[in-house]
Amino acid sequence: MSAETGLVPVSPVSGGALPVARMRSLYRLGDVEQRLDKLPAREHENLRATYERMIEKGPERFQVKPGGLPAMEHLYDEMPNFNEVLDDVRRQLALCTDSRDALEIMPMLLLGPPGIGKTHFAREIAHLLGTGLGFISMSSLTAGWVLSGASSQWKGARPGKVFETLVDGNYANPVMVVDEIDKARAEHAYDPLGALYSLLEHDTAGTFTDEFAEVAIDASQVIWVATANDERCIPEPILNRMNVFEVHAPDFDAARAIALRLYRQLRAAHDWGQRFDDEPSNAVLERLAGTAPREMRRAWMTAFGNARLAGRATVELGDLPGAGAKRQPIGFLQ
Repeated sequence: MSAETGLVPVSPVSGGALPVARMRSLYRLGDVEQRLDKLPAREHENLRATYERMIEKGPERFQVKPGGLPAMEHLYDEMPNFNEVLDDVRRQLALCTDSRDALEIMPMLLLGPPGIGKTHFAREIAHLLGTGLGFISMSSLTAGWVLSGASSQWKGARPGKVFETLVDGNYANPVMVVDEIDKARAEHAYDPLGALYSLLEHDTAGTFTDEFAEVAIDASQVIWVATANDERCIPEPILNRMNVFEVHAPDFDAARAIALRLYRQLRAAHDWGQRFDDEPSNAVLERLAGTAPREMRRAWMTAFGNARLAGRATVELGDLPGAGAKRQPIGFLQ
């Protein structure tokens, strides 16, 4: 740790820049100890275990930021339809580099059709910043209190995802992905998005209280990335708290470039890749350019496998999914 700045180096982030981190206290240890002392003996075992875990880990977490403006050219190349979002992230990164200021990224909503890479983009941002990642899929949500926790008085109650990501993780400023936020459904008295009204505001997020633990925790440094297909299903107060970006499917040339890059990456990442041609044919690339980015990797893996079974080093159009004969249903022949 530098005595002059109070910063410590952590693992390198994408682009090779060495990030630095201050230590930030997320909660008051005395508050946790007080809560633990007041618990009745042999009751609330889950809550007791939570308090003991908080005391054991301590309140200090790394507050990470890149040591300089990280290289982002690879992201512009890999996700050309996210240029506007990347430009905004880059501007915000530029403000905190070479200064004592903490990293601040405004909450963002990535709005667009399925399969264009919104969730992949959110994961890449976490990798770029060198911080932790919390992920919540609202489409598969089964409990309305997943963000904020449920009262310990309820059977089976537990802390919310925000609390768990901060307490169990190593970072004060993880990237928290709320996937398909427009799919959130209210359950009884719980509004699954209710906690976001305070969490997306810097001032109120600093004293966020999980309903299970009932100890104030500093969530003000969390970097929020939400994805959605339809903004009409998102409450206006949530939209007003986020930078909204409409992300479109990549055009033909961009999609073709993405397909080519994926071919090269898959070929280089596997020993079996050396058995295949350095470059795929134009016909195959043009066919894949009509595929959603989310489906391209699976299509390439299917094509590689089919080509290998045929004893070829070249991937052909017939190797792509859907290009051959229809699959027969599984079952007994009549």
